[in-house]
Amino acid sequence: MSVKTSWDIFCVVVDNYGDIGVTWRLARQLVAEYGQCVRLWVDDLDTFARLCPGASITSAQQWHEGVEVRHWTPEWPGAEPAEVVIEAFACQLPDAYIKAMACSGRRSLWLNLEYLSAEDWVVGCHALPSMQPDGLQKYFFFPGFEQGTGGLIREGDLLARREAFQANPVLREAFLQSFDLTVPANARLLSLFAYENRAVAGWLDALAVDARPSQLLVPEGRVLGDVAAWLGLKQLRAGDRHARGALQVAVLPFMTQNQYDMLLWCCDFNAVRGEESFIRAQWAGRSLVWHIYPQDEDAHWDKLNAYLDLYVRDLSPPAAGAVREFWRAWNEGIGSGIAWTAMLEHEAELQAHADRWTHKQVANGDLAGKLMLFYADWLGPAPARHPAAPA
Repeated sequence: MSVKTSWDIFCVVVDNYGDIGVTWRLARQLVAEYGQCVRLWVDDLDTFARLCPGASITSAQQWHEGVEVRHWTPEWPGAEPAEVVIEAFACQLPDAYIKAMACSGRRSLWLNLEYLSAEDWVVGCHALPSMQPDGLQKYFFFPGFEQGTGGLIREGDLLARREAFQANPVLREAFLQSFDLTVPANARLLSLFAYENRAVAGWLDALAVDARPSQLLVPEGRVLGDVAAWLGLKQLRAGDRHARGALQVAVLPFMTQNQYDMLLWCCDFNAVRGEESFIRAQWAGRSLVWHIYPQDEDAHWDKLNAYLDLYVRDLSPPAAGAVREFWRAWNEGIGSGIAWTAMLEHEAELQAHADRWTHKQVANGDLAGKLMLFYADWLGPAPARHPAAPA
């Protein structure tokens, strides 16, 4: 679809950077790759500015990378509704905005962009309509890992950039040296980005006594307290370097999204959390573990196991079992060291599988592209063009 369309994307920053991370990437891609006109409404500019250096934390209206960023305040400033309206992750549109949509006299596609899940019911619920008053048309849109879903967010050139980076050791070395890091050629390189997690100590114990040296890169975040406690320290800061046994630990500053992508590409193994970093780890083509956000009544375990059912499907039974056991230990906080050591026995198979999984997800399409196709289908066929009358 080549028509330039207006989009409003609404984001409430609920916890950390996942919500704004996904919506900011989506907004930029719609502008850069599809030439769309996008406004991103954000309720927390402080968090947005961490991801977008140079952004103002006080401006009601600003532009970055072609995206109009608006501060979404309790006092709705008023704005003409866009042709496509996305409420991200079950946030609630302002009542005045909904009323304006109903009174605008034109059709607006209203999409509820849901959280990522691999559960069976997602395919059946994706793109279902939700009846609204005043003739408004709202649909559920589910990102996912299978053909019948909205796919994962992925820029068109992402895999090409990743493969070029991973094929060039000079680029990897330059990236690491930008943080004053030099990693021995035989060392295993790992990244750690997680919520507070009791499993960290057991994992670090296993790395410290491993026969192979490891370099652990820990960007600033909530898990730093667990790493500090394991080291016997009160706290850790960006720039800190520590060692125990075969393990070197480096604390990195908070990163932009592009920097974090390169960090994932550098590493042999990535521990990630939530949704944003979890999605980006899919595209790194490396083995990973996911620290899922805990939910009431342990509802997150259904989501975690549903993903694992898909992810390990093509692995040998021993490797699949080892992955399941380590992910369980990582999210329960018990037995991570033993489970990690057992999983390392399948390291080569898991690496090859991670690369195949990435290309399988590419074949599923990407979120922005599927949103564009959905809107084109919703509009219906373009009117037929009549041939010019003979002269």
